[in-house]
Amino acid sequence: MENLLIQIYLFVCHVYDTSPQTCYQRLSNNRETLFTDQELMTIWFFAHLEGCFEKKRMHRLIAKYWLDWFPHLPSYQTFVLRLNRLEPTFQTFGAFLSSALTTTHTPEADHLVDSLPVMLARHGHSDRARVGREVADIGYCAAKKTRFHGVRLHLVAQRRAGSLPLPSQVWLCAASHHDSKAFIEQQPEIAETSLFGDLAYPTPEIIAHLKEQQTRLMTPQKKPKGAELTDDEKYYNRLVRRIRQPHPATH
Repeated sequence: MENLLIQIYLFVCHVYDTSPQTCYQRLSNNRETLFTDQELMTIWFFAHLEGCFEKKRMHRLIAKYWLDWFPHLPSYQTFVLRLNRLEPTFQTFGAFLSSALTTTHTPEADHLVDSLPVMLARHGHSDRARVGREVADIGYCAAKKTRFHGVRLHLVAQRRAGSLPLPSQVWLCAASHHDSKAFIEQQPEIAETSLFGDLAYPTPEIIAHLKEQQTRLMTPQKKPKGAELTDDEKYYNRLVRRIRQPHPATH
């Protein structure tokens, strides 16, 4: 486990050394620098690999088991504050890792579009939630049949056979935003490809936007009112569903 921690720290330092313009923050005269941002990012990655995804669990993990490695670990409140200030740094790491994945996995020619809910509060707590109100609001997740307070993460990804899709464009919208509205507001550039999505996307505005880029939208056929889908339409829907929900190969 010690070797893993060292490897993560060396990786973090490498990204900082190669991307100083976006990783390093401007220091104030009063800022405590004994505990570095590199250590903070190392803890974040290491804690995730240990199954600790909440900030409180991250801090507790280090304070209880790894304090000798991080002797200047700040209080929990300072730890959270420092993490929250690293948004540009997380973007840099995301771009670095995405680039590394691109060079090691050859994507397919077509793309996928979808969204997922980021739930900051659920059910009865959603009406009273105050977290992130400048970007979050109340929405409904049909897949989980859940009312929630939060945001939606939208992404366009390149399809990869036998592996998870590779995100190429990612953005956030309030939970109340319909997928089609979020797509039109973002106006993603997806030129000369096939884009697979669900029934939220085949609107006249989206189809026109994609047609300008010579991109074809592929979505399931909607069941006609008072009628059944033909066998060919059912087969087509199964193909689209299989492409939209890939099952990575096990190794």
